[in-house]
Amino acid sequence: MTGLRREEVASLAGISVDYYHRIEQGRERPSDQVLDAIAGTLRLTPDATAYLRHLVAHSTSRRPVVRPRRPVNPALQALIDSWQVSPACIHDGSATVVMANACAAALSASFAVGGNPVRSLFLDEDMREFCRDWEGLTAWAVRWLRDFASHHPDPGMDALIEELCSHSADFRALWATYDVGRHGRGLLLINHPLVGPLDLHFQQLALRGSEYIMVVYWADPGSPSEAALHELSGCQVPDVV
Repeated sequence: MTGLRREEVASLAGISVDYYHRIEQGRERPSDQVLDAIAGTLRLTPDATAYLRHLVAHSTSRRPVVRPRRPVNPALQALIDSWQVSPACIHDGSATVVMANACAAALSASFAVGGNPVRSLFLDEDMREFCRDWEGLTAWAVRWLRDFASHHPDPGMDALIEELCSHSADFRALWATYDVGRHGRGLLLINHPLVGPLDLHFQQLALRGSEYIMVVYWADPGSPSEAALHELSGCQVPDVV
């Protein structure tokens, strides 16, 4: 809910203005009941409410410790290489790709090792043509980024956000909305310069015990997009029995 003054939010949530002000300043750690009341007053989504709880839980504690980054399990390369028509890559806490299969690299340079899909999405002008739903994808990316960055403190991610705020007006506008989302899946609609339109599902998979995220893309079986992925990967399309 927009347009509410601090006094109105406090009143609707059933707390004093002074207490609400101390919560904003990080000088109080309110109960879940109070947070639920504030979230209800502001009409926050479940993801935004979870984000609020996370912020409050860490507001009165010390700065999160950034642990040394461990190398990604090298055995995963053989796994994703076996997915010849499913682009797959793994990125670190700064959203930089550290491992990818050949199909991912053929899909986009931003999905190859060393690429950063989030940076490319906002700073590479070609992405507006490459992504058929660029506006929807950027909105999703910023919601995801805000949630991911809050749970995975990383100097590289901080630098990326600062870079995007400095060089992309679109990112600044979306970042200023404070929208947050925890959905690690969706549909990527692209115009590939070699194989044409592709409709690809994607799913993010957190690698437990690390900040690494695996992202896998695939097409509906028997669809033109699946045939295009076979063409892109250089594999022969299997005969339909």
